[in-house]
Amino acid sequence: MKVSVCMASYNGAKYIQKQIDSVIGQLAPDDEIIISDDGSTDETLEIIKSFQDSRIQIYLHETGDNSREKSNYKITRNFENSLSRASGDIIFLCDQDDIWVPNKVREVLKVFNNSGSILVMHDAIVKDDKGNIISDSYFSIVNSRSGFIKNILWNSYLGCCIAFTKNILDKVLPFPVNLIAHDMWIGLLAERNGKVFFLEEKLITYCRHVNTASRAANKSTHSIFFKIQYRIQFLWQYVSRIILLKLGFIKIKSLRYANMRAN
Repeated sequence: MKVSVCMASYNGAKYIQKQIDSVIGQLAPDDEIIISDDGSTDETLEIIKSFQDSRIQIYLHETGDNSREKSNYKITRNFENSLSRASGDIIFLCDQDDIWVPNKVREVLKVFNNSGSILVMHDAIVKDDKGNIISDSYFSIVNSRSGFIKNILWNSYLGCCIAFTKNILDKVLPFPVNLIAHDMWIGLLAERNGKVFFLEEKLITYCRHVNTASRAANKSTHSIFFKIQYRIQFLWQYVSRIILLKLGFIKIKSLRYANMRAN
């Protein structure tokens, strides 16, 4: 099975070399790392290019909008740009500042081969940007499991810990306008269309920064109003996508979208 690792980068010079080092040694000659960069102004691109590995593909994704309130949407669009170019049978999402354990790819592919799942979510050790352990299990923080209601109220899906089969792309792309939680979006659409597997092995060190709004970091900058509003919006986007999938519109749109990105 061909593997595509899809990464979104932005000013990640401090971390990205170690992350790519932890990934690339696990890949086969025909696998690929697709990196979408959102206009980095540090040495991120130079570090990526220094690997001189044909499996690494770089695509630029500059939105021209640097406002704080748009930052979450920009991250999602950056990942969308990477995902739209993936050609592998199994697709891994990858952050620029985590570290993969050496057997991550092998263990995840084993689950796909043995379980018939279309998405695998594995556990992680959570550290801060100084290397201190916040939690020895991300699963324990969010009580990770499948289930639509559970994940709408308290999301289990963490992008850097998921991998999925390529057929899911036809259902999740293009992302809805103003989507923030692309990992929850992928996870819940995968649940609707097949089996998902929660793997208890901790296969990455997940880095949470001081200024990151995340339950894993025990802090959030979002108001209650925003959280309620976003979930209502997400539900509307989800239901709309299910209807369009049943009508066959999204498959056609996804093919056109992929062709556009390929040109």
